[in-house]
Amino acid sequence: MSLWPGSMIRRFDDLSDQEILALAISSEEDDSRIYRAYADHLRQSYPASAEVFVGMAEEEMEHRNRLIETHRARFGESIPLIRRDHVKEFYDRRPTWLVKNLDLDTIRREAIAMEAQARRFYVLAAQRTKDAGTRRLLGELADAEGNHISLAHRLSQTHLTASARDEETETRRREFLLQYIQPGLVGLMDGSVSTLAPLFAAAFATQDTWATFLIGVAASVGAGISMGFAEALSDDGKLTGRGSPTTRGIVSGVMTMLGGLGHAVPYLIGDFWLATYLAFIVVGIELAIISWIRARYMDTPLFKAAFQVVVGGVLVFLSGILIGSG
Repeated sequence: MSLWPGSMIRRFDDLSDQEILALAISSEEDDSRIYRAYADHLRQSYPASAEVFVGMAEEEMEHRNRLIETHRARFGESIPLIRRDHVKEFYDRRPTWLVKNLDLDTIRREAIAMEAQARRFYVLAAQRTKDAGTRRLLGELADAEGNHISLAHRLSQTHLTASARDEETETRRREFLLQYIQPGLVGLMDGSVSTLAPLFAAAFATQDTWATFLIGVAASVGAGISMGFAEALSDDGKLTGRGSPTTRGIVSGVMTMLGGLGHAVPYLIGDFWLATYLAFIVVGIELAIISWIRARYMDTPLFKAAFQVVVGGVLVFLSGILIGSG
């Protein structure tokens, strides 16, 4: 929260040389903290990438020290308190407490954006100052920020060996499986299979397509909400490495609902038998998709995956028809 009232937020063009230096100092300190937060977040799963961000944090502190020396030489020891949120339309940074929700690729993109923003700030600041020494320093820092991509590349060559890259790739694959594929697959299976019985029982008991559709929607939405909460509350992901419980809950809930809605939608058609035949086809497609996902991501042979899924689906499907016909 800004220390200044909103009406007192300064325009960048109105800042003095001392205020520009103070703003640059605080910005470098903030960026260094952010890079260290990235390193801390990544250290357990991606130790090599964490070391890259440690190196970038150290580079930011070197920039900060050079800025302080220039400020000391020109204006003395007292540095004004001015931060990003004190300057109108100045670039902002994501709060460090949100780091725990970011994956490796997002963090790398954030770092690239941070360096581009910092470079633009130094270019504009250098154009405004009339002091030759300050202009030279700001220009050098603009070049340094522009070269941070090459710095990251150099650090990557040092820390990201071939084995480290392979290890991080496997870690990312495992995290993707645990956070998205696994809860999504469980939801899709539950939604596709568990709603078969009530949907087709209602269909053959009433032969009313609209009533069948409403029952299918109710079963799908109810199952989605139930599965979403069950997945989100199953564990917080800290010990299991399964990631954000909120993300897993949303993925599982949405896929459960979609799995049930797939074979409910055909009953929007007024003709009962046409709707039922289309629903049969949709069920077959759903079971094929589930089998493919299991084979692709869960290392289950395709034939075995298809056999397991189809047997379970057919049993539930037939039970619904038998109950509805009775």
